Amino acid sequence: MFSINKILRENIKNLTPYSSARDEYQGEASVFLDANENAFGSPLEQQYNRYPDPLQYHVKKRLSEIKGVPPRNIFLGNGSDEAIDILFRSFCNPGVDNVILVPPTYGMYQVSANINDIAVKNVPLTEDFQLNLEGIAEAIDDNTKLIFICSPNNPTGNSIDRTDVETLLANFNGIVVVDEAYINFSRQKTFIQELTEYANLVVLQTLSKAWGLAGLRIGMAFASEEIIEIMNKVKPPYNINEASQQLALQALNNIEQVNSWIKETLIQRDKLVLGLKEFDFVVDIYPSDANFILVKTTDANGIYDHLVNQGIIVRNRSKVELCEGCLRITVGTPKENNILLQTIQNFK
Repeated sequence: MFSINKILRENIKNLTPYSSARDEYQGEASVFLDANENAFGSPLEQQYNRYPDPLQYHVKKRLSEIKGVPPRNIFLGNGSDEAIDILFRSFCNPGVDNVILVPPTYGMYQVSANINDIAVKNVPLTEDFQLNLEGIAEAIDDNTKLIFICSPNNPTGNSIDRTDVETLLANFNGIVVVDEAYINFSRQKTFIQELTEYANLVVLQTLSKAWGLAGLRIGMAFASEEIIEIMNKVKPPYNINEASQQLALQALNNIEQVNSWIKETLIQRDKLVLGLKEFDFVVDIYPSDANFILVKTTDANGIYDHLVNQGIIVRNRSKVELCEGCLRITVGTPKENNILLQTIQNFK
């Protein structure tokens, strides 16, 4: 049976979070002399002399309307990377606890574990890039606090079998983190709908991919109110700046534009796959539920260098376990995709 108190670090249980000026006063006022801000303004057209809302209420309220989740179940971070780091710092004791990763997967889980001095148990995906449930079960011990699952997975592009994830959620007494950075491009439904069923579920999403806001650095975590409260307690007081909050609010009112881009991305993804299949040095193109494709080739290094020399940058994943000989290629605009195909055609 999952119990948050059993896996929460003792120092976090007893932590008194920093109380900012904006935490201590909430309401309407005309004179703010509490936070040692510059009262005269900013040397900019837009005024940023006041500290931002530490809990980003207006952004969460808008996300709540879009996602169908109460604001109290939403955490906003400086990218999903901040949410990942906070989960380590909240639930994993350095030098004692461990987490399970299922490579090939998003590399930041390993980096964050290393930074926080948390041991990693790697249980590689199967040959068809699905979970090895038996291997995961064998790897779990009393000090296993987190399991990270990226779905759709980066760099393979496929979605992880839903029933396998549910099996982990139902049987693991720690937290299962489902990273859905690419969910907007997927045929699979989000795990956000399962939050009321599983107290140990954390779902990560981002505004960096389909929403086109990578430069604003806004990641989202959806979880139980208990887990969100802990994450808010551990985070820096003003982790999302005012400019990012205001621009995110503007963007979140343009859902039709984003949906149009998603549809076009999927069309271009199919065209890119068909184009790449024409080349005899392309061995395989794996099915994708994301805005990128993983392409197995006979000479990944050679093709990568050829593209770089022409000013075209893709991701060489050939040294990643189970991705030998592979390039990860993001779906671009029709013009960018055509340039890519024309350039590859000249590779010898």
